[in-house]
Amino acid sequence: MSTKHSKAAEAYLHDDAVATRHDQTFFGVRQKRDRMAQSLPEWEDLREAASQIKKHTATHLADYLELFEQRAVANGVHVHWAQDAEEYNRIVFDILSSHGVKKVVKSKSMLTEECHLNDHLEKKGIEVVETDLGERILQLMRLAPSHIVMPALHVHREDIGDTFRKLIPDFEEIAKGYAPLGIAQPSSLDNDPTFLTYVARMHLRRQFAEAGAGMTGANFGIAETGDVVVCTNEGNADMSTSIPKLHIVSMGIEKLIPNYEAMAVFQRLLARCGTGQETTVYTSHFRGPRPGGEMHIVLVDNGRSSILGNAEHWQTLKCMRCGACMNTCPVYRRSAGYSYTYFIPGPIGVNLGMLRDPHRYYDNVSACSLCCSCDNVCPVKVDLSSQIYRWRQQLDSLGHADPMKKMMSQGMSFLFNHPAIYQGALRLSPMVNWVPAPLINLKLNPWAYGHQMMKFPNKSFHQLWKEKKL
Repeated sequence: MSTKHSKAAEAYLHDDAVATRHDQTFFGVRQKRDRMAQSLPEWEDLREAASQIKKHTATHLADYLELFEQRAVANGVHVHWAQDAEEYNRIVFDILSSHGVKKVVKSKSMLTEECHLNDHLEKKGIEVVETDLGERILQLMRLAPSHIVMPALHVHREDIGDTFRKLIPDFEEIAKGYAPLGIAQPSSLDNDPTFLTYVARMHLRRQFAEAGAGMTGANFGIAETGDVVVCTNEGNADMSTSIPKLHIVSMGIEKLIPNYEAMAVFQRLLARCGTGQETTVYTSHFRGPRPGGEMHIVLVDNGRSSILGNAEHWQTLKCMRCGACMNTCPVYRRSAGYSYTYFIPGPIGVNLGMLRDPHRYYDNVSACSLCCSCDNVCPVKVDLSSQIYRWRQQLDSLGHADPMKKMMSQGMSFLFNHPAIYQGALRLSPMVNWVPAPLINLKLNPWAYGHQMMKFPNKSFHQLWKEKKL
């Protein structure tokens, strides 16, 4: 039985050049991560420390949330609590409308994607401008992110150039301003990345100047001080908060950590795991409103409390959204983000989707080879592959088990429980080698799609092992 993911992945793989480029690009990021890890003798100690800090915070979350609120309020910040996406969207809109805001500049935030904030605000007449370059490209193209850290890395520069020319109203005016930098004819630049980045920078500067409010996400919330920490490589979070006087922070409650000693551990891990950098270019700390301005923090649950109460899957709350599991995952690298039905792809997305709605997102559970590479690179040691395996064991009770796989599993269980029949099947298995390939590769055998049938040996492993021992 084909799933939505497998069908989408099959369609994506029809263009082998695109799939290969995607695979190599993200595995290159994985290799950068490895070089960073190998350069620190204390790397595994850092991972263990980060895992324990997250476990401690999650198991004392109510206490740390109260402390964070107290310290933030003492710093002059307005703190709001949102039980779900609907309440979160309402709170943000109420803040913006009470200040007469018509345009918002927004730093990258997966929480706003989760809650569909952009659509909600735009329906209410408020323009939302993504300021992360990748997110802005996708917003203009009306596409969703395909990766949580590098959302537009799958987009070709030719498509970006075409999009800018068509959808940035002042493109030609901006392009003319590039000539003094040594280019006589901007049109001859075609899709030069430096030129396109210049166009995006000039375009976004105007958005910053016109906006009535700036929004950021939060990589970390420091309970002891009430700080919010935002990590970027483009400085767009700083621009979003230094020009508009109204700053709204969207923060999932799981982003909380106890203090700056903990922050030091995560700061050494985040960029190294996510992009292969020693650190992000900007690590910005927001403790209170700018002079004459306001700062609001919206703490969002949206199902996180339920995850915390799930004995088998609570560890997903440890995730700090570095994207390392995606960069290493052979299934994500060869099928890309849009093949997943949940808005977060890759191993962490499989688990989060199932926690959100297992009947809607069960198809993603098949997008895993159980190679466990994601476990090995996760900076906070989330047991991603084990959780996916446990989800697979629940598919039958959820009513979504693949009939063919279920039949094969029952058949294997029957064989293993009847040694005589099992031994007979082993002796007869080489006869399959004489069956014509077209008969094996019928649709009745979906495993044969994309695989070559193995050649059965004359002796089983058990026989060879006994002979070796003798």
